[in-house]
Amino acid sequence: MLKTVRNAFKVEDIRKRLLYTLLMLVVVRFGSQLPTPGVDPTFIQNFFAQQTGDAFNFFEAFTGGSFTRMSVFALSITPYITSSIIMQLLAVAIPYLENLTKEGEEGQRKMRRITNYVGAGIGLLLSIGYYFIIRNMGALSYTEGFAGIFSAVVIILSFTAGSQFCAWMGNQIDTKGIGNGISLMIFAGLSLIHIS
Repeated sequence: MLKTVRNAFKVEDIRKRLLYTLLMLVVVRFGSQLPTPGVDPTFIQNFFAQQTGDAFNFFEAFTGGSFTRMSVFALSITPYITSSIIMQLLAVAIPYLENLTKEGEEGQRKMRRITNYVGAGIGLLLSIGYYFIIRNMGALSYTEGFAGIFSAVVIILSFTAGSQFCAWMGNQIDTKGIGNGISLMIFAGLSLIHIS
């Protein structure tokens, strides 16, 4: 197996794709450690340390540890995956979407664009929900007046932008890396959560 890896690195195109994929996964891990402005990460970590449910453990593993840190990538790629499932189901029910799936590369490109927009909407809704949850928990630095409004906007936009950036990186791994970007990001989150 080591010989196969060595041979893969000898081919320039494969080497570039492997290194690009590795770089994207490093960026994902970095973003999972980057705290969201205005959120007290120690309060959140202490709260989740007391929770022992399987749902929390699953979601924590799925997001690669960024959920309990309330990092910029707290939503990870869950909005994109949810939107992909929704679009696949709607493609059966809506003739326009069904035709797009049959149009080849151009149709797939349009379908991906629609999926990204739906994912952004889902990410925005989840971000708003997360904001109100952590505000009610008392984990925010600012909640009153202009500072509270500004803090809310920054937190919601950070979560939404983080989820969209994760989806973009997954798509970039598909096109410029070795492929299966979303799956690799999930794998990186699951395997590296125990290290961090």
